Amino acid sequence: MPIVAEGWDGRGAQVPVAATVRPVRQVWISKRGGPEVLEVRETEDVAVAAGEVAIEVGAAGVNFADIMARIGLYPDAPPIPCVVGYEVAGTVSEVGEGVTAVAVGDRVLCMTRFNGYSSRVVVPEIQVVPITAGLSFEQAAAIPVNYLTAWLMLVKLGNVEAGEKVLVHSVGGGVGQAALQICKWRGATVIGTASKGKHERLLELGVDHVIDYRNEDFEVAVRERVGSVDIVLDALGGANFSKSYRLLAPMGRLCMFGVSSMAPGTTRSLVAAVSGLVRMPRFRPVPLMDANRGVFGVNLGHLWDDVDKLTVMLAAIMERVEAGDLKPVVDRSFSFDEAGEAHAYIQARKNFGKIVLTP
Repeated sequence: MPIVAEGWDGRGAQVPVAATVRPVRQVWISKRGGPEVLEVRETEDVAVAAGEVAIEVGAAGVNFADIMARIGLYPDAPPIPCVVGYEVAGTVSEVGEGVTAVAVGDRVLCMTRFNGYSSRVVVPEIQVVPITAGLSFEQAAAIPVNYLTAWLMLVKLGNVEAGEKVLVHSVGGGVGQAALQICKWRGATVIGTASKGKHERLLELGVDHVIDYRNEDFEVAVRERVGSVDIVLDALGGANFSKSYRLLAPMGRLCMFGVSSMAPGTTRSLVAAVSGLVRMPRFRPVPLMDANRGVFGVNLGHLWDDVDKLTVMLAAIMERVEAGDLKPVVDRSFSFDEAGEAHAYIQARKNFGKIVLTP
């Protein structure tokens, strides 16, 4: 029997599809809610057009944006029901006419604009990057979102330099670990926030000062230990942006790249969301000039019209990976059938590094 479904095809478009080839396994957000709303379904495979590459997925990255989409607090996500996922790694199974950068059988990673929670994806050639034999699919799938986000903040926009002090919130997470490695490569001092159980390992990995965010006021703790900082990477949102900004030294830079404090539970809380929005600071030009400080934001999902620039940065990241300066940290791999557990694991702040899904 052919499979007929209203689904997100391999290019990220919602269309009715009918099976002519083997089905693709996907993890769907069936409705807004907790981790239990994630379901594994089969949908139709997608033909490969000119300039496109089909990849048999070995691992797919899980990001907090996926969780926000499931909760119903991510406005850029496709309409629910949908398949999310921004990154995968796997083996090229088919190439379209005109593709020259990769060939069938190559091991690759790629960025996806949703649809990454799939056993097979079809993407434009420009989004595909070869990976070395030394990287597992799980490690490779941990690279695009985390390292591009950290690279944008620290290298492209923040221009972190040797001797500078960088405060990295949630340094034990995926972006936090990428940021730590970039800072150490550049010679910067890292102050990180994390739960107490992660402190010993973080110190071993090179964090210079670790703050227990559950039992310490990070603003007070930073002032006591280092005084002020040159860069803050903040994905917390709400009033935390104000506290992070106050810690900046002259010529300091605050980078805002998330609002995780607006999603404290496994389901949507309008009270938390509204409270977070109300408590966010408004930065005015004249005070910024007087303080010689900078404030900027990063949203990787809004750079798809500049994917060529992202691939240039990703190539630079891969050079540093091959040189041994950057090494993806993967906490756990969950099967597609365990996707709900993966989301719950991240929301409980248990992960140290990246969480990935395997078909």
